[in-house]
Amino acid sequence: MAELGSKGVTAGKIASNVQKKLTRAQEKVLQKLGKADETKDEQFEQCVQNFNKQLSEGTRLQKDLRTYLASVKAMHEASKKLTECLQEVYEPDWPGRDDTNKIAENNDLLWTDFHQKLVDQALLTMDTYLGQFPDIKSRIAKRGRKLVDYDSARHHFEALQTAKKKDETKIAKAEEELVKAQKVFEEMNVDLQEELPSLWNSRVGFYVNTFQSIAGLEENFHKEMSKLNQNLHDVLLGLDKQYSGNAFPVKAQPSDSTPAKANKSPSPPPDGSPITSPETKTVNHELEPSTLEAPGASIPKSPSQPAEAARAGAEAAGSEAAAGAEASKTEADSGSTSLPAVVVETFPATVNGAVEAGASSERADMPPGFLFKVQAMHDYTATDSDELQLKAGDVVLVIPFENPEEQDEGWLMGVKESDWIQHKELDQCRGVFPENFTERVQ
Repeated sequence: MAELGSKGVTAGKIASNVQKKLTRAQEKVLQKLGKADETKDEQFEQCVQNFNKQLSEGTRLQKDLRTYLASVKAMHEASKKLTECLQEVYEPDWPGRDDTNKIAENNDLLWTDFHQKLVDQALLTMDTYLGQFPDIKSRIAKRGRKLVDYDSARHHFEALQTAKKKDETKIAKAEEELVKAQKVFEEMNVDLQEELPSLWNSRVGFYVNTFQSIAGLEENFHKEMSKLNQNLHDVLLGLDKQYSGNAFPVKAQPSDSTPAKANKSPSPPPDGSPITSPETKTVNHELEPSTLEAPGASIPKSPSQPAEAARAGAEAAGSEAAAGAEASKTEADSGSTSLPAVVVETFPATVNGAVEAGASSERADMPPGFLFKVQAMHDYTATDSDELQLKAGDVVLVIPFENPEEQDEGWLMGVKESDWIQHKELDQCRGVFPENFTERVQ
C-alpha cells in the first residue's frame, strides 16, 4: 500500500508539472498573438540585459586570461631551453661560467613565481567572480516562469469574473491561486531587483583590482628579469674582452679515418721553416693554404674536396676558378696527384614516382582537408568543450576551419592522430588548440 501511495504521489506530481508547462505555453501563445496582456517591467529588463552583458564580458576575460597564462608557461619553457643551451655552449674555462649557471637558475625561479602569482591573484579571483552568475541566471529564468504563472492566474480569475454565468466557488479558488502566484513572483522579483544592480556596479571594482594585480605582477617580473639580463650582459662582455684579439687556440683532434700520432715529433718541412706544433697553432680570420700544409707534401683529401674547391673558386673568381678546376682535373688524369675520383650517384626516375605514390597513399588516409602534422611540446588543459586536451608528445593532424572567420589568431583546428586512426570521425574528435604549444613535424 505504501508503494502504491508513493507511486500515486509521484504520478500526481508529474501530472501537475505537465499541466503547468501546458498552461505556460498556452499563456505565451496568447500573449504573442496579442490576445492576453503581459506584465512588463522595463527597469528589470534593463537589469537583465546588463547581467547578460556582464556575464559575456567576464567569460571572455576568463578565457583570455587562461590563454595568457598558457602563453606565460610556454615562454617559461622557451626561456628555460634557451638558458640551458647557453649553459651547454659555455665552455668550462671561460670566465663567468658559475655566474651564468646562477643566472639561469634565478631565471627559472622568476618565471615560476610569476606564473603562480598570476594564478593566485588573477585567475582564482576571476573564477570566484564568475561563480556567482550561474545561480543568478537560474533565478532570473525561474522568475520569468513565475511571471507567466501569475499572468495566467490573473487572466483566469478575470475570465471567471466577467463570465455571464458566475460560479462563486470557482471564482474563490481562482482568486486564491492568483494571490499565491503573485506572492511567489513578487518575492523572487524583489530579491533580484536588489541583487542585479549591485552585481552590475561591482564589475568596476573587479576589473580595476584584476588588471592592477596583473600590471603590478608584470612590472615586478620585468624589473627583476631586467636585472638578470644586465648581469648576463656583463658576464658576456667580460668574455668578449678576454677573446677580443680574434685569435683562438685550436687543439688538433685525430680524424676518424687516420690513427692518432701520439708521442711522435713532426718532421721538419723540406724548406727548413720552423716547426709549428699542432697543439699551439693559432688560427686568424684567414689562413693561407701554405700555413696549413708543407710545400710538396701529398695530403689525402676526401672525395668532396675537389668539387667544393671548384665551386667556391667559381663563386669567388669566376672564369679563373673554372680554369683552375679544369687544371686540377687534368693533373688527376695524368696521375700527378693522389686525389681519388669523385663518385656521382644518380637515381632512376622511378624512385621519385614511388615516393610520390607513397605520399599520396598516406594523404588518402588523412582527414578531409588535411594540411600538416604537429606534435605537442607541452601539456595543454582544455578550458572549453571545443578545445583539444593535449599531452606532450601527442601528434595532431591539422585541418582547416569550416568557417575561416571563426579562427582566432594563434589557434589551429585539428584531430589527434590516435583518435582519427581509431574512429575516423571528425565531428566527435576535432577541436581547436593553441599553436604555440606544438611544433610542426610534417
